[in-house]
Amino acid sequence: MSQSAPTREVARRVFATEFNDAGFTFKESDDERAPVYALLPTGESANRVFFVGTLTEKEDVGDDSEYWRGRIVDPTGTFFVYAGQYQPEAASAIRDLEPPAYVAVVGKPRTYETDDGTIRVSVRPESITEVDAAVRDRWVAETAERTIERVAAFDDEGNEYARMAREEYDLDPETYKAAALSALEGLDGGDELADGDAASADTPAGN
Repeated sequence: MSQSAPTREVARRVFATEFNDAGFTFKESDDERAPVYALLPTGESANRVFFVGTLTEKEDVGDDSEYWRGRIVDPTGTFFVYAGQYQPEAASAIRDLEPPAYVAVVGKPRTYETDDGTIRVSVRPESITEVDAAVRDRWVAETAERTIERVAAFDDEGNEYARMAREEYDLDPETYKAAALSALEGLDGGDELADGDAASADTPAGN
């Protein structure tokens, strides 16, 4: 009897400010094919993530073949996505998009260590789709809700991922709740791209 194909992991909704702090990765089994998870500081595992933001820059940084880097900002910070020959659909999408544009991205977290020991987190996209302001706003609202729920459950007995987050990170989950609430407040700002203020669209506070 053949084994059924593994089911896809749920794509977690997460804001950039939390995602970029999720530098610890782990597996839940010793199988070399076991999925790799990023540990979100609010106490959740993420093998895949889903986010919506504004593609503000794109660049082909490949040497011998196309390798696209995209800079995508949400109300809290910046995601970087990298797509090459092994992500042809996502690479094609970045190539064809003209910044600034709202995009929805599903992908896998990737970490790497810089020469000075800093852990950087990026996304290897499975799909990149151009969307409108309504989709972006709905994602912000839903992601804020999920973030606040994770923070509320952080101290629950038996929350294994929260226990791991306390051990691996010296970070206060309330920081991400505050960022989520701030993002919600920013929804009153309307559609920046349609308003012609594309340069500042979704620009994170402090950037």
